[in-house]
Amino acid sequence: MPAGMKPLEKFLKKQTTALTRAGGFVGGVADKASGGTGASRRRASLSRVVPFFRETSPESGQAREVFSPDSEDPPSWPSATGTGLVSVPSSANGSGSGSGSGSGSGGGDVRSPSLSSDEQSSEASLITETSSSGGGGGGGGGGGTPLPPDTPDNLTLSVLDSVAGKRHGHCTETLLDDFMLTHPIFLTADRLQQVLLQQFSLEAEGKEGEGRGREAEERKQAVLNVAFRYLDTYRELLQEEGERSNSFPKELYLCAVQELSRYPELVEDVLKLQRWTEILHCPSDEEKESRKKQVRPLFRHFRRIDACLQPREAFRGSDEIFCRVYTPDHSYVTIRSRLSCRVGEILALVREKLQYSEDQPVLPGNLILVAVTSAGEKAVFRPSDEAVFTTLGVNTHLFACEASELESLLPLPEEIHWSPGDSKLHDMSAEEVANQLVVFDWELFSCVHEVEFVCYVFHGEQSRWRPLNLELVLQRCSEVQHWVATEILQCQSLPKRIQLLRKFIKIAALCKQQQDLLSFLAVVLGLDNPAVNRLRLTWEGLPGKFRKQFQQFESIADPSRNHKSYRDLITSLRPPLIPFTPLLLKDLTFLHESCKTFHGELVNFEKMHKVAEMVRTIRRYRSSQLAMDTETSPSHLQTKAYVRQLQVIDNQNLLFDMSCKLEPKDT
Repeated sequence: MPAGMKPLEKFLKKQTTALTRAGGFVGGVADKASGGTGASRRRASLSRVVPFFRETSPESGQAREVFSPDSEDPPSWPSATGTGLVSVPSSANGSGSGSGSGSGSGGGDVRSPSLSSDEQSSEASLITETSSSGGGGGGGGGGGTPLPPDTPDNLTLSVLDSVAGKRHGHCTETLLDDFMLTHPIFLTADRLQQVLLQQFSLEAEGKEGEGRGREAEERKQAVLNVAFRYLDTYRELLQEEGERSNSFPKELYLCAVQELSRYPELVEDVLKLQRWTEILHCPSDEEKESRKKQVRPLFRHFRRIDACLQPREAFRGSDEIFCRVYTPDHSYVTIRSRLSCRVGEILALVREKLQYSEDQPVLPGNLILVAVTSAGEKAVFRPSDEAVFTTLGVNTHLFACEASELESLLPLPEEIHWSPGDSKLHDMSAEEVANQLVVFDWELFSCVHEVEFVCYVFHGEQSRWRPLNLELVLQRCSEVQHWVATEILQCQSLPKRIQLLRKFIKIAALCKQQQDLLSFLAVVLGLDNPAVNRLRLTWEGLPGKFRKQFQQFESIADPSRNHKSYRDLITSLRPPLIPFTPLLLKDLTFLHESCKTFHGELVNFEKMHKVAEMVRTIRRYRSSQLAMDTETSPSHLQTKAYVRQLQVIDNQNLLFDMSCKLEPKDT
C-alpha cells in the first residue's frame, strides 16, 4: 500500500520512472499520489523498498526500454513444441532453449532493463539461477522440458497424463511441482478441484477388458496423487478457508469409496483421503489451542513485551488482533477484529464504539478509513479492501473520518517531534544484537508460505490468499533501515555517534557471517541513508579498518550488473540462509512483467516453470533449520525485546533535518 512503503530516499522516485513509463510497473509511483489500489499499488510499493531500479545504463546514459505487459506482442513466445520462452538456459548445464534471438521486434528477450551490452551475460541468470543449484525441491532431477502452451484445463490433463506415466515421464516430479506452485495464476482452485473430480469419475475409452481396467485405475491413481500434492502444498491455507475448501477431499473420498469394489488397489489412497478429510475438518489439539489465543500482536499495534518475546507464528486471516483507530482530533477507539476483515467491517466497529463514547456526543456521518504516515501522506481504503493491517508502514496509523475531514488529518504528535538522547544500544553488545536480529528474521521468514511470493506479485489484492506474512517481512526490512538512521541521528555526542557507527558496521558483519542477508543489507542501506551519509565529521572519525569494511559491504549492495555481487555471495552460501526478500520479489516481478501469462486462451507454461524455479530456490534456503537461542538471562531478554520492538523515525524529511542540526551544511 502507498502508506506502507514510502521511499527511503527521494531519488528512488526518479529511479522508478523508466519502469513506470514503459509499463513495467502499472501505475508505478503515480499511484502513490492518486491513491491507486490493487496489484499496481502493491508492486509500486515494492519498488520503493530499496534502490534496486536504475533509470539509465552507466555506459550509455540512455534510458532502456522495458517490455510492456499491455502491448500486443510478448518479447518471445514458446513454439508449438513447448521450447523457448526466453533466450536463457533452462537446464542445469546451461544449454539454450530459447527461440528469441534478441534482435528485432519479434525476437526480443526478457533481460533486465538498464543494463549495458556487456552486462547482459550476468542478466541471463536472472530467472534461471535456481537451475545451477539443482532446483532444491520436488525431488526431481533437472528441470526437463516444460509443457507447451495450452488452455488451463488441458494443462491439468497433461499433468495427469504425466503422473500416469503416459508422457513427460522424465520430469514428472518437477512438472507436478511447477503446476502446484503456479496454478493459482492461471487456474482457480475451484476449477482445479472440479476438473480432478470429473477426471476421477471418467472411464477409460477405446480399450476392452483388462487393459481398459488397468488404464482406468492408473488414471484414478494419478488424480489422487495430484489431489494429495494439492492438499499438501496448500494445507495451512485450506484449513483457514473452512468448509469452502474442505468439501473437496470429502467429495473425492465419497467417489473413491464407491470405486473400491471395482478397484481394490485404491484402498490405501482412500484411507489417506479419509485422513485428509479429518485433518481439514478436525484441527489437532495444538491448532485448537493456538486458535484460543486472544490476540496476535502486529509490529506496531499494541506493543506487548510478553507477546514479543514469544516465537513468531504465521499469521492467518482468522487471527484476531487489537488495533487503535484514530479520529481527526487524535483521540482513538480500540477495536478487536479479524486480521482479514474488510474495511467496511472495521468502520462498523468504529461507529459502534463512537456511539458509546463520551468524547463523541454527535455520531459522525459516512466514515472513511485512511492510513496516515508520519510524513502526512494519506491513502484512503475502499470498503471492500481486506487485511489492511499488515500493509501499514512502520509509523502509519489508521484514521476514521468523514470525507470532508480528509485534508485536515495530521500525523500523531509523537511521530512529528523527536527528542535527542543516548541510545539503549550503547549498553548492548553487537554480537547479542546481531544474534537477535538473525533469530527474529528467521522466525519471520519461516512464517511466509512459499505460495505467498507468487500471490504477492501475480495477484496483488485480488489473490485468494493474502500474503500477510510476506508483507510483514517487507515491513521489517524497512523498519531496520530506519532504525539504523534513527539511532545515529538521535545521538548528539560526536564520539558516541562514531561509536554507534562502528557498532552498526560490526552488526552488519555479524549478520552477514550468520547468513542473514535481510538484516545485513537493511543495515548497510540504513547507513547509506542520505541523512546519515552526509555526516562528514562522523564518518571521518571512523577508523580506517571500519571504513574499508563498509566499502566492501556497499559493493555487495551495488545494483550494477543485475546485483552481481549480491548474487555471487548468495550462490556461495548453503542453507539455512535468509535472503534479501525485496530482491526476490523484484526478480519475480520482472519475470511477470516481461512475459505474458496468457496468449489468447493459452497459458505460457514456460513462464510458470521459471516462477516455480524461483520458489524452489526459496524452499532450498529454508531446507535446513536455523539453531535458535534458548538463553533467558535478564540482559538477554532485554536485548530481545529491544530488537523486536524497534522505535524508529521513518519520515525522511525529519531525519534530514536532524542530520543538519547535528552537522550543519557549512561545517
